[in-house]
Amino acid sequence: MALLFLLFSVTAVLPISSSKRHPLDSLRPSEFTRVQTIVKTSYPSNNLSFHYVGMDEPDKAVVYSWLSNSKTKFPRRAIVIARHNHQTHEIIVDLSKRSIVSDKVYTGHGFPLLTLEEQHAGAALVLAYEPFKASVKKRGLNISDVVCSASTVGWYGEKKSKRVLKFPCFYTDQGTINMFLRPIEGITIVVDIEEMKVTEYNDREVAPIPKPEPTEYRLSKLKPPFGPRLNSVATSSTRPGFKINGNTVKWANWVFNVGFDARVGTIISTASIYDINMHKYRRVLYRGFISELFIPYQDPSEGCQDGTPVKTPNAVCIFERHAGDVMWRHTEAEMPGHVREVRPEVSLVVRMVATVGNYDYIIDWEFKPSGSIKMGVGLSGVLEVKPVEYTYVDQIKEDQHGTLVADNSIAINHDHFLNYYLDLDIDGYANSFEKTKLVTRRNTNVNTPRKSYWTVEKETAKTEFEARLNLDTKPMEFALVNPSKKTKIGHPVGYRLLPGSIIGPMLMEDDYPQIRAGFTNYNVWVTPYKKSEKYSGGNYVDQSHGDDTLLQWTDGNREIENTDIVLWYTMGIHHAPCQEDFPVMPTVSCGFELRPTNFFEYNPVLKVIPPKHVQRPNYTGKN
Repeated sequence: MALLFLLFSVTAVLPISSSKRHPLDSLRPSEFTRVQTIVKTSYPSNNLSFHYVGMDEPDKAVVYSWLSNSKTKFPRRAIVIARHNHQTHEIIVDLSKRSIVSDKVYTGHGFPLLTLEEQHAGAALVLAYEPFKASVKKRGLNISDVVCSASTVGWYGEKKSKRVLKFPCFYTDQGTINMFLRPIEGITIVVDIEEMKVTEYNDREVAPIPKPEPTEYRLSKLKPPFGPRLNSVATSSTRPGFKINGNTVKWANWVFNVGFDARVGTIISTASIYDINMHKYRRVLYRGFISELFIPYQDPSEGCQDGTPVKTPNAVCIFERHAGDVMWRHTEAEMPGHVREVRPEVSLVVRMVATVGNYDYIIDWEFKPSGSIKMGVGLSGVLEVKPVEYTYVDQIKEDQHGTLVADNSIAINHDHFLNYYLDLDIDGYANSFEKTKLVTRRNTNVNTPRKSYWTVEKETAKTEFEARLNLDTKPMEFALVNPSKKTKIGHPVGYRLLPGSIIGPMLMEDDYPQIRAGFTNYNVWVTPYKKSEKYSGGNYVDQSHGDDTLLQWTDGNREIENTDIVLWYTMGIHHAPCQEDFPVMPTVSCGFELRPTNFFEYNPVLKVIPPKHVQRPNYTGKN
C-alpha cells in the first residue's frame, strides 16, 4: 500500500487580526465563502464538489515590492480544484473582481484530493452492503462494532482508472478505540465514489482478530502497575517574546509569515533575519513547506465538500523553546575563574500536528537567533498491522513482511519519505548551488612528520543533473550562495544544508509505488523557480502514473546557476517495527538544518543579551 501526502480535506485558517494583509496570507473565511459563491454561480447543479481551495500566489516581484512599500497593490486570487460531472476543473478566481479568470478541464492521469464527504459516504455504503454484513456475521462479529476507513488504491499499470477507494475495516468491541490494531483481515472492498457503488468484493479468508486488551493507550483505561511520575518545568515571562500581527511573526532577529494550506499544512513565507551591522532585514527563505509524504508499506499481498469554509482552531501553535541547550560557551582554561562566558539557547517553534490515518506527524519549523532554521518531524501514532495465527516468533516459517509485536499481530515494514520545498532567496533572487567536497591529500612537505591532510574543493552546479544528489558517508557540504553578494573579506553569502535522516528508496525502479514517487530517487534536488512546480509528487497524486513529478521536471536538465532556484530535500526513516512500538509508538524524530555560511561578518549571536538567571525548584546547576 502507498499513501501520498496529504489527505486533508477540511480547509483551515489561522486567525487574522485587523492589520495590513500580507500578499502571501492564506485565504480568509470570507474569501472562501466568496470563492464558493462565484464558482457555484457558474456551476449551479448539485454535481459540484470542491477538492482544494487555496491562495494563488502573486508574482515574486509583486511580493517583494510590497515588502519594500506596503502601499503596493497586489492581486487576491484563489485556485480551485473541483469535480463537476465526472470532470476535474482547475479554476482561478479573482477575488477582487469577483469573477472566474480561467477554467480548464484536467485530462491527465490522477485525481484530486479526496473529500471527507465521499470518504464517509463510501464507508456508510460498505457497512450497509449485504455481502459485507454476511461476511461480518460469518466471523461472529457485530456489525455495530465495525468501523471502515477509506484508503487510496494507487496505480498498477491500468490504462484507464476510475475514482475508486478501498475500505479496510476494523473491529471495536469491548470499548476499544485503537481500531488500527484490530483489522478484519481477508476482505477486499472497492467502492466507486463517483457512482457510489461497490465495484469489487472479495471475501478471501478468515483470520483471527487481535484481542482488545493490549491495544489500549488511554491513561484513564490503563491498569497498574504504572511507570514513574514525571515532573515538568514550565517557564514563562510576563509577556511572550514574539509578536503576531495578522499572520506575520516577529521574534528576536526574525520576521516571517505563517500560512496554512489544505494540502501541505504549515507554510513559512518571506523569512528574513535582522543584521545588526547592516541595520536591516536580509532575505533568507521566500517559501517553505512539506511538498510530499510517501509511505510505502512492504507487504505486497492484496489487502464532497460543498466549498463551505470550516474553521479549525489551534491548527498551528507558536512557542519559545527553552530546552537547556547552549547557544555558545567558552572558558579560558589558562585563566581559571577569570573568563567564562555562556549564552543559553532559546528558539522559536512553529508547530503543526497532522494525523494521517494511523500515524501522527509532529511538524516543527524552529528558528534560532544564530540564523539557523531547523526542520523537524516527530513520528508517533499506531502501527499498521495484519492479523495472523501466530503468537510466538518460532511459529513463523516464511516472510510475513513485518514483525510479530503481539499475539496475532504482524506490524508491517514500511518507510516514511518527507520531501521539503525550500525556495531560498539568499539576499536576493539570483542564487547558485555550491557543492564542497572534502578531499584527502598526501602531504609532500618533508619538514613535517604528517603524511596526509584534507582540504576542500568547491564546484558550482550549472544544471539540474549536477544538483541531483544521493547522500552517503562521503564528506561533502552543500550551500545556496548569492555570487553577487559577498562579505567584506570576499566570501559569497550563503546558507548551508546540514542533512539529517538520510534515506533512499529500497523498492525497485519499475515497482509502481516507486514510479509514482520518483522524487525519492535523490535526497537533494535543485530546480529553477517555477510557480506551478510545488508538489514533488505531482498535482494529482491519487492514482498518479508518476508522469508529473520532480523527476520528470528535472529531466529537462535546466540551468540553475546564478538564477532563482528552489532546493528540495528528502529525508525520512525505514521502519522495521518492534514490540516497543506497540500499542502506540514512542516518538521517533528526524530532521535537517539550514545554517548561515559566510552570511554574516561574524557570529550573529555574539552580542545576544542572556536572560536573567531564575532559580528553579530542584535545580542545582550553575552557569
